[in-house]
Amino acid sequence: MGADNQTWVREFILLGLSSDWATQVALFVLFSVTYLLTLLGNVLIVLLIRLDSRLHTPMYFFLTNLSLVDVSYATSIVPQMLVHFLAEHKGIPYVSCAAQLFFSLGLGGIEFVLLAVMAYDRYAAVCDPLRYSVIMHGGLCARLAITSWVSGSVNSLVQTTITFQLPMCTNKYIDHISCELLAVVRLACVDTSSNEVAIMVSSIVLLMTPFCLVLLSYIRIISTILKIQSTEGRKKAFHTCASHLTVVVLCYSMTIFTYIQPNSSPSVLQEKLISVFYAILMPVLNPMIYSLRNKEVKGAWQKLLGQLSGLTSKVAT
Repeated sequence: MGADNQTWVREFILLGLSSDWATQVALFVLFSVTYLLTLLGNVLIVLLIRLDSRLHTPMYFFLTNLSLVDVSYATSIVPQMLVHFLAEHKGIPYVSCAAQLFFSLGLGGIEFVLLAVMAYDRYAAVCDPLRYSVIMHGGLCARLAITSWVSGSVNSLVQTTITFQLPMCTNKYIDHISCELLAVVRLACVDTSSNEVAIMVSSIVLLMTPFCLVLLSYIRIISTILKIQSTEGRKKAFHTCASHLTVVVLCYSMTIFTYIQPNSSPSVLQEKLISVFYAILMPVLNPMIYSLRNKEVKGAWQKLLGQLSGLTSKVAT
């Protein structure tokens, strides 16, 4: 009987962001609108890239993957949050919690690797423009995308498996907005040092390694841009990278500055805010950044709206 009590938990209770009813209702409205904008923005970006042949390039192929990751990541966390905002009982079944951890952790890892892949694409475009189409051929793009998805998924499968083999005793209250890795590990009633080492190693592999590759790519890119003689040429080269660089800064900055603090570790509140940032804000910001800062995407929008306007006029007449 003691072993059963130590290892089996039928469901977990998510404590979420607030226990105040008015705050939960306000957050429900805010996050519902944001989630709908996330779905709309990312689906429109994917459709636009599919419909406009001018956007059938490696950069937009990777952007399609990024949009799919963003929608999937938000969907793995936000709908359950919305239900819990209005529910009195904020439980999540054991299996559902494991599934949520697997998908959110996997998709987060995929996004970081994808950003490194996109940085390499921008490096090839700026530093070797004459050979860009030869370097970034279809086969390489497909392999890089597959590598991103496989690496994030394999890491998530390993982490989820070893985490849910831990005995949880009678601990079932997760002080988080979702079944986040560290929050679940904290529930274990055994020594979790080996799990923490595994988490640290995977963080280095799937967070710091892509970050270093992005950094190296942009050092080379900036070095190349500074060598360009004409001001117009420098502006054009920088514009090529502006959208991706903006997304990279947003995506990495909060995690880097939160976790790399001397003699301290992130508080539970900080961890919750990080999760809200990546689940709510990043997925809705990415399509906006690529739409507002990118001439090709704005041109494709104008073309599509023009076609729709013409079609509407024909139907009306």
